[in-house]
Amino acid sequence: MDRRDVSRLFRLRLTETLAQSGLSRSALARRAGIDRSTLSQLLSDDMDRLPRADTVAAIATELRVSLDWLLGLSHVERLGADILHESLQIAESAQTPVDETLVRWFEEAAGYKVRYVPTTIPDIAKTEEVLRHEYRHFRSRQPDRAITASRDKLEHFRLPETDMEICISRQALETLAAGGGIWRTLEAPARLRQLDRLAEVVDELYPGLRMYLFDGLTHYSAPYTIFGRQRAALYVGQFYLVFNTTEHIAVLNRHFDDLIRAAVIQPTELTSFLAQLRDGMGGGG
Repeated sequence: MDRRDVSRLFRLRLTETLAQSGLSRSALARRAGIDRSTLSQLLSDDMDRLPRADTVAAIATELRVSLDWLLGLSHVERLGADILHESLQIAESAQTPVDETLVRWFEEAAGYKVRYVPTTIPDIAKTEEVLRHEYRHFRSRQPDRAITASRDKLEHFRLPETDMEICISRQALETLAAGGGIWRTLEAPARLRQLDRLAEVVDELYPGLRMYLFDGLTHYSAPYTIFGRQRAALYVGQFYLVFNTTEHIAVLNRHFDDLIRAAVIQPTELTSFLAQLRDGMGGGG
């Protein structure tokens, strides 16, 4: 290939990889340490020359692809380190209100789309009463730290670049409203306040945060989180099963897509659904 062919292939692969990454142009430029205008030039159809080597290297690193592949010199997309990296890891859960590993994964996914199936209610939307209820038998007995962590997460998701999707079964919220399962000992007024808090958070953060409800009678999901292109973590109580390969992450993304397609409550309908649950508890008005 001559220089112009290499330039065209570089532009094509950069465009496709950026789209697949879920990163915005601004986010990629910031993470790669280059000007947004420089990135725009690289993606322009009028660009017929190659960028500096350090610029290409920085972009390839942030997109987690091979430098040679990005330049059309190789058919192997992934980095050598990624190929050798174990496709599956086991990461121990901290079993404390503040899981430093989880915090780090969220920080590393900044600028990427995060997809989340929570165990119960998303932490960022839990009231202090619910957090104290959940952590009252926690071995670390640190509900105050859980409350602080929840607030910190909420501030993180208030950032303008937030792109997060949450899927949960409608039955999970119906069980909360009815005081069933783990909510059996939580008083009705506290459950009402939790429904109100959830409605406030999803309304405030929309559209950066979008929450879908699927029917638990027809679909099932274990709790997991997809952190952009970097990793996906399946929560199994004492530890996480961490998937690092593109293929495994793609499988979980397809599962998440299925949950969204099967959603019986869309993000724009959620606050109305929560109001109905509230009315059913006698908390209307």
